[in-house]
Amino acid sequence: MTRMMHLGTIVGAAGHHVAGWRMPDAEFGSQNLELITRIVKTWEDAKFDLIFFADAVNTGLDAHPTHMLRLEPLTLLGALCMTTSKIGLVATVSTTYSQPYNVARMLASIDHMSKGRGGWNVVTGSSPDAAANFGTDPHPEHASRYARAAEHVEICKGLWDTWEDDAYIADKATGRYVDGDKMHVLNYRGAHLSSSGPLNITRPPQGYPVIMQAGASPTGKTFAAASAEVVFATQQLVDDAVAFAEDLKDRTEAAGRPRDAIRLMLGVSPVIGRTREEAQEKLAELAALVDPVAALRVLSDRIGTDLSAYDLDGPVPDLPPSGMMQGHAVVLQAVAKKHNMTIRQLRDYAAVSSGHRLVFGTAEDIADDLEAWWRAGACDGFIILPPYYMRPQEEFCEQVVPILQERGLFRTEYEGSTLREHLGLERPAHPAAQARSEAMA
Repeated sequence: MTRMMHLGTIVGAAGHHVAGWRMPDAEFGSQNLELITRIVKTWEDAKFDLIFFADAVNTGLDAHPTHMLRLEPLTLLGALCMTTSKIGLVATVSTTYSQPYNVARMLASIDHMSKGRGGWNVVTGSSPDAAANFGTDPHPEHASRYARAAEHVEICKGLWDTWEDDAYIADKATGRYVDGDKMHVLNYRGAHLSSSGPLNITRPPQGYPVIMQAGASPTGKTFAAASAEVVFATQQLVDDAVAFAEDLKDRTEAAGRPRDAIRLMLGVSPVIGRTREEAQEKLAELAALVDPVAALRVLSDRIGTDLSAYDLDGPVPDLPPSGMMQGHAVVLQAVAKKHNMTIRQLRDYAAVSSGHRLVFGTAEDIADDLEAWWRAGACDGFIILPPYYMRPQEEFCEQVVPILQERGLFRTEYEGSTLREHLGLERPAHPAAQARSEAMA
């Protein structure tokens, strides 16, 4: 099978530039279902692998505008199941502030309703403020959150395996609705979580919804190596990205999985012009709309330290890992160090793309850049983050995607119908059925 580039996106309906929603032609609103539906359909028409919704179970005035007020993502995916037919639908759900039984049930429902297009972006929760919403102060430590996450995912998979694939009979002649011999009760008891089961829904069409993860700390990468099928990461330099990809493959192999078990997708924010100069003019227009206080809040969130007390024209300080968004913090500090940036300069840089890599120029320039990173082995594909909607999204779909297709790098039509098929991932066999088959062989 010919290796192809994978493309996905985060749907941030106020745009990914911190001031994108202020552009004269911008449409915005993370509670605007009509707009979100048009955004998702545009990506589907461009044959994207997946869309996903970032989420957190807290909010505040220090949040990026696209995240300040938003719909609950699993509820939103239920609506999008009815208006899409091919594109993968992924929701972010925190393992720290949710119970596995409910998560397993809701994600299985999404996978059934979408006919096998569901996915779960597993997060542990980076903000300590969330704890107060659940009466669980203090926010758990980084290592504890990942230990709980590992159990959470294990329980969900066990619950999805409650029923073997052919357990649902519904035979009118015999009156047998299910084959009780093909029901398996989990009875999981762990250090952090427990769940008995059985789950009251049949096995998802994909076996398990696709597991996505975005942690880039050493603990996060180890967790991803054991459990994830898609990793979303931020990288600013191609050599660093190649090293990150190889490290992730090494960890995946050490976890007993094939080196190519994970699809690594890097965040990219494209700004497209008819010329490189026009793209620079668009960047300048966006920059002129930035609220400097809001932009510094976004940078502080990514770095994991409140930078408001520091001198804006001083160097970016060397800060220890905060236990929050460690991947973003490491990458942004590396960029600042490489280019000798002040806090003000890094603030303005992060405002453009929420800390992800900015690329600008003509459509051909953007396509060249993506192809170069992909061919270098830096990733399997990209998560595209347009600065605002709808025009920058349409420019990418109408101008960049056809170039990638003409070069044979990206699909012209969906060949499968499930998210696993889009990504080239195998459907996991039911453990009990597989064991029985192996015993008979």
